Order: sequence, then structure tokens, then C-alpha cells
Amino acid sequence: MLNRRSIAARLALLILVSCSLIFSLILGYNYWESRRFLEQELESTAHNLTQALVYRVESHLIAIARTTEGLARSVELSSPDEPRLLQLVKSTLADNPAIYGMAVAFEPYAFSARQYLYAPYFHRTADQIQLSRLEHTYQHDTPYLYWDWYQIARELRQIQWSEPYFDTGAGNALMSTCSVPFYHSAAKTQDIKGITTADVSLLALTDLVNRTRVLETGYAMLLSQNGTFLAHPDTQRVMNESFFSLAETPDLRAKGRQMLHETSGFFRYRNFRDEQSWLYHARIPSTGWTLAVVFPEAELSASVDTLSRNMALLGAIGSLLLAIVIIVITRVLLHPLRQLASASNAIAQGEFDTPLPDARRQDEVGILTDDFNHMVSSLKTYMHDLAETTAAKERIQSELQVASRIQSGLLPRIFPAFPEHSELDLYASMVPAKEVGGDFYDFFFIDARRLCFLIADVSDKGVPAALYMMVCKTLLKSEGQRLQDPGEVLTSVNGILAADNENCMFATVFCGLLDIDSGELKYASAGHNPPVLIDAQDARFLGVTPALMLGPMEQTQYRSASMQLDHNEVLFLYTDGVTEARSATGALYGEQHLLQSLQQAPHDDARLLIEHVSHALTLHAHGIDRSDDITMLALRLRPNLPRIPATDSPDKEPSTQ
Repeated sequence: MLNRRSIAARLALLILVSCSLIFSLILGYNYWESRRFLEQELESTAHNLTQALVYRVESHLIAIARTTEGLARSVELSSPDEPRLLQLVKSTLADNPAIYGMAVAFEPYAFSARQYLYAPYFHRTADQIQLSRLEHTYQHDTPYLYWDWYQIARELRQIQWSEPYFDTGAGNALMSTCSVPFYHSAAKTQDIKGITTADVSLLALTDLVNRTRVLETGYAMLLSQNGTFLAHPDTQRVMNESFFSLAETPDLRAKGRQMLHETSGFFRYRNFRDEQSWLYHARIPSTGWTLAVVFPEAELSASVDTLSRNMALLGAIGSLLLAIVIIVITRVLLHPLRQLASASNAIAQGEFDTPLPDARRQDEVGILTDDFNHMVSSLKTYMHDLAETTAAKERIQSELQVASRIQSGLLPRIFPAFPEHSELDLYASMVPAKEVGGDFYDFFFIDARRLCFLIADVSDKGVPAALYMMVCKTLLKSEGQRLQDPGEVLTSVNGILAADNENCMFATVFCGLLDIDSGELKYASAGHNPPVLIDAQDARFLGVTPALMLGPMEQTQYRSASMQLDHNEVLFLYTDGVTEARSATGALYGEQHLLQSLQQAPHDDARLLIEHVSHALTLHAHGIDRSDDITMLALRLRPNLPRIPATDSPDKEPSTQ
């Protein structure tokens, strides 16, 4: 029996799957192209059928509108008395079977100076034409002057079709009204004398629309301007529901709005029988109504689906026969390879002395047998070398961990740093990108009231940066205690570093000297990121004159600047690992995000401020490994002690040469 994990089985499976995939792609493409061609033909057919039906409905409505307009012109030109007027309206209605009812409604006192309103209305009953008086009929206690069919036509002074409604008290039927204004004379600039109307029954429109045959189960429907059904195969929906009341999804409601606002269109949807269908819609120009024709998709795709199923069945039978042929051929060809696999399995268990089968032919199996012989010999040597390499790597890793602990021990890590100075709030942190890093910070008192603090970023990463960092930190602290001026400290340290800098390494440094009694701050920068000064209203970058970093040029001079640090202000120092932290998409954290984070952070505790920024950086990185060391330092003076004015006035602007 064929092993499911053998090459023969896998090869047969891969070829079978590949052939099946290719056949499926061909079948799918053929099916897709057939459906696309069918949809194109359907859209063309739907367009022609819908436009023909629109033309029939439009012709029906235009004929009614012209009859109504003719009645308006007759009343306008002849100004008939009551008997002639009644005979004119009745005969016009009798001559036009498509019209359900007609009326002539006059403006107040327009028909007679003794009669406020006058509006005779003739409509059809079962076997005769009946007269009603609209001035005696009220809808919600409202005279006809304020009914839609009268008021809209009067205001717009043009032919108008009303939204469908149920006429209560006169026609007592579902209808839509065509209204035409007439005037006191033929001149349209004069006052309106009244409105002539013609009513069309919605049942007549439904019969007209439903007479159109659409495939076997397709149908047409007519919608008003707001989507109400005027004609529908399910007569219970006429004037009782709208397209939107049946639309169950936002997408279908959007298509409904598209259908009511566009001249024509074509889209898929599920009809009221819950069948996947195609709908073509077109606007009826005279009324603004929409005519929609629905084509069931199952009827359209029946022939294409049958052909595709037959082709799929033939493909499945062919694939099965192909699999049998492939299995027989591969079992014969791969017999030598199975022998080699058995021997190599024993070697994999550590039995390196297991004999391999003879290579009878120099084909792929013979070459593979020779390679296995060579591999066994090389494997013994490799395992010996690997044991030595692993031991050496473990030693290096252990040494790096020790170096990391040593480097961390060189930085001040105990906070509060100076418990005896309650007026000083100071906190700092450094997180290396590798086991050891090149960023560092330091702070120390040079006398009883002056605090020297600094932050630095050494070029490169790892062990070289850590060694250079230790040298820089030692020099900065010793020179800071000796010179007691930030500019002079940076100038002296730069000269020492640049004198013997064969590897062209450098460091950016910001150094400050703070008088904790007066709040006077002297500072100098060697190419470092400008610190941020934070108060209750704002967070802004401290103005620092650009200068070269420490190390490259021996003759570079640095000068100090000074400012006053108020009790409500926090000075925040950082390295470029903060602003250049990357997100999963590669976006930098940036200076603006840093300012926003510092504005939102607590300002009354240096530790909480730095922890807030650290948390913001973690959210920004979202699990991405750090590419650079991240170092921050924040300090402020607590407002619990009085200020002592400064006694000297150092340079106000920093400069470099």
C-alpha cells in the first residue's frame, strides 16, 4: 500500500493538485467570462425592456397631462358658466378612459363673486360618471386650497404630478393627480384663476406595468419619488410599503437612494421573494417616478451552471485516472531512493557506520549516495567544532552580561539621588538597545549649592560605544569638578578626546550647571538634541546654538549660555533614541509627539514624567525592537524654599568656533 509520506504519494498528490488547480482556474475563468458576457447582454436587454416600458407609462401619463392642460386652456379662454363648465369637464372625462377623475378648482371668489370656493369633480364609478363638490370635502378640516395637488401647482405655476395618495371623500381610490394652473386670461403673467386636475388610478398603472413579461418569474415595479411602491406584483405592498422598508442592509438602502436619484442604473440585490436578482431602473421624466425591472439570477445562469457542473465532473474523472498513472510510474523510479532513505534513517539515529546502498548508476540517486558518504565524514568533524563554538559563544554572552551590569553600575541608579536636598527633584533612566550601549547620563554636586548634570550619546552601538562612553563619562565628571563651567568642560574634554581618536568616534553632550538656591542655570551643548523646558502652559525646546560633537576636531570651542529655571518649570533632557523610535510602519516618534507627551505628563514629579514618556514610546513601538539606546533625565526645583538672587551674570548666548 502506498505510504502517504512517500515521494511517490506526494508527487502524485502535487501533480494531481496542480492539474486540478489549473483545470479549476480554466473552469472558473470560463464560468466568470460566461457570466460577465451574460450580464452584459442582460444589461442591454434590461435597458431596452425598461425603456420600452418607461415609454409606455410615459405616453400614458403624457396623454393625461395634455388632456388636463387642454381642459385648463378651454376654461381659461372661454370662462364658461356653471352648466357649460360641468358639461366640459364631464365630456372630457368621458372621452378619456385612462383618466379616473377630473376637477376644476377655482381660487376664492374666482368663479363667482358670491361664492368663496367652487370645485366640481367628476370621477368614474362602476357604471357611470359621478359629480362631487370638492369645496364641501375636507381632509383633516383643510379646504382644497391647501391640498398638495392644488398648492404645489399654484406655487410653481406649471404642470405637476402629486405624490400618490388615497382620495377620501371624493374618488375614494388610490391615485395620483396631474395638476395644471389656468389664469384669468391667456397671458401667463396674470393671476392664477384656478387649477384643473386629472386623476390616474394606481390600479390602472399596476395593470399597465404587470402586463410586461420578464423571463419566467421576473417582474416590474413602479416607485414614487420617495420610494413608495405604486405598482408591484404583491398588491398588498402598493402604497403600504416602500423600497426602504424592505431594505435590510445599509448597502441596499444606499442602492435605493441611488435608484431614486439617478436617471438609470443596473445592480444586484435580493428581491421580495428572497432571490438573488438583477434590477434595472429608469426615471419617468414627467412624474419623477422610477420604473424598476427585476430579473431573477437563477433563471439567467441556469445554462451556464449546468455546463460548468458537467465540465467539473469530467475534470474530476480525468484527475483520478491521472493520479493512478503517476503513482505507478513513481514507485518504479523511486525504489533506489527508498533504499537510501532507509540507510540514512539509521545514520540520523547516530549509527554513522551504517553501509549505504551501492550507486549502480550515476544519476541523481547515485550522486546523492556519494554525497551521503561525504556528509557522514563531515558531520563527525562538524559536531566536534560545534561543541567548541557553543562553549565560546556562551562565554561571550556571559561576559556581555557582566559588562552590562558594570555599565549600569557606573550610572547613578538610586533615587532620590540627593535626599538631603529636598528642594531638588531629579530622575533619570537609560535603556540600551543591545547588552551594552553608548548613551549615558550623570549628575553630581561640585559644591554645596551647584549641581552639574549632563546627558550624552556616543556614536555606534555595543561594546565599542560602551568603552568610549566610559572614557567620556570619566573625563566629563573630572573636568566638571575641576573647571565648573559647562562650556569650558566641553572644550577641555573635546581636546582630550580629539587628540587620540583614530577610530573617528564622537559623542553628543548637553551639560548644565544649576544653582539650586537661585535657580540660575548655565548650559552648553556639543551637537546634542535641545532639551525641553516644560511649564504649566507649554512645553518648548530650549534655544541652543548648534555646535560640533565632542571628538572630531581638537580646536572646537564651546561657550556657556544661562537662563533662570523657575519653580514651576521642568527641564527634560533626552537622546535621539527617543525622537527616532520607530513604529511597526517605520514612522518616527518625532519631536512633536514628544512635546505633546510632555504636555500631558505629570509636571510635579520627575519620575512620573519620565515613566509617562517611556509608556508613550512603548505604545508607539508596539512590540518593535529598539534600534537605539533610550536615555532621559528630568529635573525641577520644588517650590518649598525661597529664591536667592544670582550674584554673577554669565554670557547670555552660547557660541562655537
